[in-house]
Amino acid sequence: MGKGPEKDPRAVCEAVAFDAGDLLADRDTRDTSTAPGSRELTEAATASLATELIGMQERLYAEGTGGGRRSLLLLLQGTDTSGKDGTVRGVVGAMNPAGVRIMSFKKPTAEELQHDFLWRIDNALPEAGNIGVFNRSQYEDILVVRVHDLVPESEWSTRYDRINEFEHRVVDAGTHIVKVMLHLSKDEQKKRLADRLEDPTKFWKYKPGDLSERAFWDDYQAAYQDALSRCSTDAAPWYVVPADRKWYRDWVVANLLVAAMRDMNPVYPAADFDVTEQRRLVADLD
Repeated sequence: MGKGPEKDPRAVCEAVAFDAGDLLADRDTRDTSTAPGSRELTEAATASLATELIGMQERLYAEGTGGGRRSLLLLLQGTDTSGKDGTVRGVVGAMNPAGVRIMSFKKPTAEELQHDFLWRIDNALPEAGNIGVFNRSQYEDILVVRVHDLVPESEWSTRYDRINEFEHRVVDAGTHIVKVMLHLSKDEQKKRLADRLEDPTKFWKYKPGDLSERAFWDDYQAAYQDALSRCSTDAAPWYVVPADRKWYRDWVVANLLVAAMRDMNPVYPAADFDVTEQRRLVADLD
């Protein structure tokens, strides 16, 4: 298999970063401009990045066991069928599950509703040395609640600033946050819904209620526009990842994680014992 030109993960990050003044509607859901070449070459490059991630994850985990307090959080948002589960399988799945915690935030439970909307998010943050994955997140409380008018605007409109303050605190405490919006087209969503109905092994993934949510497509796009614009900060920027092509989606997310881990540069902890002495003792074993 040929090898395409190497790509700098930072350049990929910059290409999908969402900055002040950007418009979600201007982003091409089928874009593949940062790919190193064909689908085959890109999948091979993604596999290479996964290998690098495995090594850096081990260092991060080891750092945590040695008293380090840093962790990594991948936050995934997107419409139904945008590929949140697929991204977890395709990118995060290669890493050691012992150091990964995946949380899926669905409709709040009765207990969760008794607390502030950030309570369940705070309780799910990754421990030191670990990688956390949020399949949906705190942003549901300025997306779903807004679109379906579940709480007054006077309440949800205050949550942008509260989320920014929360994320800033989390970053200051040692967690590097990678926020990804999987940007899917309406046509591609229709295709994926139809595909599920043609494959009995995917019937379980199909929910008739998804069609009801699709009727609010424009409302959700407007809600995402505001969430991205108001909550993309220096501490926790947003990245809009083209999601119509799954192989390209995985390539971009792998680059985002590699760039984050390279910035963190986790290190193995030094031994807390006399290495020379322990070598002698091991050598003397029967």
